[in-house]
Amino acid sequence: MTNIKVIIPAFNEADSIAHVINELPKSVSEVIVVNNNSTDDTVKNAKAAGATVLTETRKGYGYACLKGLDYVASTAKQPDIIVFIDGDYSDYPEELDKVIAPILENDIDFVVGARTKRLREEGSMTPQQIFGNWLATFLMRLLFGAKFTDLGPFRAIKYEKLKELNMEDKTYGWTVEMQLKVLKKKMTYTEVPVRYKRRIGISKVSGTVKGSIFAGIKILGWIFKYSIK
Repeated sequence: MTNIKVIIPAFNEADSIAHVINELPKSVSEVIVVNNNSTDDTVKNAKAAGATVLTETRKGYGYACLKGLDYVASTAKQPDIIVFIDGDYSDYPEELDKVIAPILENDIDFVVGARTKRLREEGSMTPQQIFGNWLATFLMRLLFGAKFTDLGPFRAIKYEKLKELNMEDKTYGWTVEMQLKVLKKKMTYTEVPVRYKRRIGISKVSGTVKGSIFAGIKILGWIFKYSIK
């Protein structure tokens, strides 16, 4: 049986986290929620829903993901697949089976759940998110011949391949770093269209001007860094 572990970075997701955990397929062997300085009931609600809860006090999406991976590395039974999903309930957790299918059926290394326009609820992505995704993936196509259309946070990767990436970004650049390193290492990848809805609560990145600017700078920085390597 395939060992699948899910990592969910979470900052003040008390109203949504249990929904995400409860709607993940039963095929998941462990759900790991990384509490990233929440001041609400995120921890309590995640534990009540059956998740393993870790704490990362250094603020940043990448820090939370790295904390989750450190924990996974310490477990006795290593997973076959790692899935990342946000804790805000904007994705449909039950679509995990669809996201991991290319890995199980076609031996693909890495899969991005692509938030295609026809499957997105109106208003679920801000204009700056839509533009940022377009710009980042356009540059990846231009500079690296990539076929990505999205930097979607709902993604799956073979655990052994993920270890090869030596992920290091601590904040907003985590998703694009992963995709760039997959390209550089010539791993196989694909996208699977997924549904996307309005999140519960306010986004810490796209919901603020500061967050959007810093995310944009970080993402473009990673792309240009890899374009001259």
